[in-house]
Amino acid sequence: MVKVGLTGGIGSGKSTVAHIFETFGIPVYYADDAAKRLMNEDQELVASITRHFGKESYTHGILNRSYLAKQVFTDQTKLNLLNSLTHPATIADANNWMQRQTSPYAIKEAALIFESGSAEYLDYVIGVYAPVPLRIKRAMERDHISREDVLGRMNRQIDEEMKMKLCDAVIVNDEQRLLIPQVIEQHEYLLTLHK
Repeated sequence: MVKVGLTGGIGSGKSTVAHIFETFGIPVYYADDAAKRLMNEDQELVASITRHFGKESYTHGILNRSYLAKQVFTDQTKLNLLNSLTHPATIADANNWMQRQTSPYAIKEAALIFESGSAEYLDYVIGVYAPVPLRIKRAMERDHISREDVLGRMNRQIDEEMKMKLCDAVIVNDEQRLLIPQVIEQHEYLLTLHK
């Protein structure tokens, strides 16, 4: 089975593209959702987060996301530490999930495919690209956050142009080009890789 990564910066439309792939019967692993689940269920990860960020990280056994967010989103060192704890657990979980799939290919949707080291476990990576002003607008509307918050998140990811150059293919989601034909083209290509 072909292991495919799907990546792009905040507001690029990765999830929208992933949902289109799902309509073709392709299973998608959503890394952000998995990380949130693992931060509550993986006892080794829970212990590591508690050890490094304090008992306040969990309330009645559930991750205190607002507390943790305040710790990491203003301190790059703490964010790097949290990522160093969560990325290995998420990568291992994704690899186990991939091994259970029976489709011609499966997709791992994640913003940090290259930053986390996930790319080395994948056969092919698709980038989803959108212009920065559009990404900012989408993220502000979706997450109900300020322009400054969106820019702060963007600055913590590798440069979008560089990220797209690292990808094997790029889907442009600029509200000018139709998305579905681009996804169909990738789908058909990925089916040829499976043979």
